[in-house]
Amino acid sequence: MRSAKTATTSSSIARTFGTHGYGVALIARNRAKLENLAGELTAEGITAAAFPADVLDRDALTQALKDAAAHFGGIDVLEYSPVGGFASTVLTTPSATEPSHVQHEMEFQLYGAIAASQAVLPAMRKAGAGTLLFTTGAGSIDPVPQVANVNAAAAALRNWGINLHKELDGRHRRPGRPRRHRRVDRHVGRPWVPHGQARGDLARLLGAAHHPPRPGRARLQPLTPRRPRGRAPLEP
Repeated sequence: MRSAKTATTSSSIARTFGTHGYGVALIARNRAKLENLAGELTAEGITAAAFPADVLDRDALTQALKDAAAHFGGIDVLEYSPVGGFASTVLTTPSATEPSHVQHEMEFQLYGAIAASQAVLPAMRKAGAGTLLFTTGAGSIDPVPQVANVNAAAAALRNWGINLHKELDGRHRRPGRPRRHRRVDRHVGRPWVPHGQARGDLARLLGAAHHPPRPGRARLQPLTPRRPRGRAPLEP
């Protein structure tokens, strides 16, 4: 499992899966923070290990995932949700956006997701089981002018994730071939929910979205936000 969004989000997602018996492979840029989090999880009885890598370095990211697979004997779930720091992220409105502003976000969101998926997908397809989880912001569907460059990259990730789902789902499969994947869209957090609680909602939702697949079944679930029609069902 991979998470590098924020320390709080990462730990929430890691604990959600770890308390359900999963070993947790943590991948992020900061080795010290990563090892501290791995130590905290280990102290709580969760099997965890740190694999420092930067999503902007595709070779390093791929190697980290390979190392994690070797360490844990395989990767059952890939959760991808990186974000750049304030020092490296420039937020732009549509009229002020330069190609470089979008390119930087594409590196984080789309290109890293493609590289990570390519690193784990072949083994998942061979095993006939596995889950890919992608998280984006609500702006991937309903963009906000103040963060136009970030929204554009988030929309690209959502588009690619849905298209990957369609390919693996076998929508153009030969007659008689079973459906093997599904897609889940959910909105996480509501205006009256504190931000910290929304992070917990995200962790619980990601955990609820993944169910251990039955033998011979694989599931792709690119998780993207949707405006709620009511309360989003969240399982503890």
